[in-house]
Amino acid sequence: MGTVEQLLEDDESLTRVDAVVRLLSRRIDAGQLRPGEKLPSIRAAFAAYGVSRNTLVEAYERLAASGRIEARPGSGFYVMRTRAAPVRPPAPPAVIEAVDSVWLLREQLEQHYDVRVGDGRPPPSWMEGSEVGRYLKPINRPGRRPFPASYGSPFGFPLLREAIAALLAERAIAADPARVLLTQGANHALDLIVRMLVEPGDTVLVDSPGYYPLFGKLRLAKARTLGVRRTPEGPDVADLAEKAAQSGAKLFFTQSLAHNPTGSSLTPAVAYRLLQVATRYGLLVVESDPFADILPASHPRLASLDQLERVIHVGTFAKTLSASLRCGYVVASADLIERLGALKMVTSVNSSGYVERIVHDLITSGQYRRHLKRLRGRVSAATDQAQATLGRLGLPIFGPPGGGFYLWCELPDGLDDSALSRRAAERGILLAPGAVFHPDAEPRRPSLRINVAYADDPRFEKFMGEILAGA
Repeated sequence: MGTVEQLLEDDESLTRVDAVVRLLSRRIDAGQLRPGEKLPSIRAAFAAYGVSRNTLVEAYERLAASGRIEARPGSGFYVMRTRAAPVRPPAPPAVIEAVDSVWLLREQLEQHYDVRVGDGRPPPSWMEGSEVGRYLKPINRPGRRPFPASYGSPFGFPLLREAIAALLAERAIAADPARVLLTQGANHALDLIVRMLVEPGDTVLVDSPGYYPLFGKLRLAKARTLGVRRTPEGPDVADLAEKAAQSGAKLFFTQSLAHNPTGSSLTPAVAYRLLQVATRYGLLVVESDPFADILPASHPRLASLDQLERVIHVGTFAKTLSASLRCGYVVASADLIERLGALKMVTSVNSSGYVERIVHDLITSGQYRRHLKRLRGRVSAATDQAQATLGRLGLPIFGPPGGGFYLWCELPDGLDDSALSRRAAERGILLAPGAVFHPDAEPRRPSLRINVAYADDPRFEKFMGEILAGA
């Protein structure tokens, strides 16, 4: 199980409290501390673990808060006995449909699988566990960073809004801080936009394949979702024009660069023609840009060409800094930002001013830029390795990699990607089947979304080799 000192040496991001909590948790999981067994007293534990009394008290309190142990007044701390899970009432149909559509997200959060090729996020060693984690570590120490004195503005921490406006200017997107609304990540931003602009029965255009959590939000809004074919050069503009004309849709959600799930990026020519179609049919375009901070500022963005006339721009720090720091933003016209800010205030009051100060400090200290340089190198090396793995398997990718975490791998006709995912799960392998990323049941080529960070795992290559040999 190791000792506190060994854990601290192995992981420099841990505090002494973290190390004690991890050590005791491992003893509980290994059965060395059984359900109902009394834990050592603070005095006895002090001698066993070589840490201060205050450290032990905080570690025990954390374990009690997490349900691993329980405090019995006058007696001490005991390992929690197993309790029956509470019976939950059945969810209403709309919720069941939305949750089913994001089952892949649920698996990413619950971390059931050892091999995570279908994950949407990079490994912790690239993010919280990397060099930037050492900068975040002191934040947990009392007195190092004061908590905000009040809720703060619903539009977010003003200094971070200014910093984001400066980052956008580097990408030729002219937006003063008043046109930047901070959110709890990109999904919160998309949720606000859907709530504000989508009515039940509306037709909404989306990338196909596209961002599957968005499909769940639109189903909850009782909208009709219509997919626009994605090509290696961006959305199929002819398909967009045809569906906009036939459906009367007024909203199109897309991701221009390092697209999730295909990994491809739109070209300048496609961007120009797309905005022409948007103008002709009165479309508002919601452009997500989650990988902006590791991509060249000169890459074509709809927001830079349109200057926020018809484009609503959504960004996040989840993909490039930490998914745990829930911080994103919406950039749009001043009028729409004012309305979205009011909606945010009504639905969630505000976002975390504390988290927003952390992100601001990382940006202004230069730590974030140094972290991004390392992250770009990791993504590039992993992409090369992933392409080599897929090449050995004889599996083509959708188009040139766009610099993000994903490749879209096309499978031989006759394979069912959903069935393949279920077979992989039996082997402890998480795959992301192409079916999840399509909003409708139109005929399509069986495919997988590949996270480049995990694609070099030999267990994935072995499994796919066996499948393809029998195809």
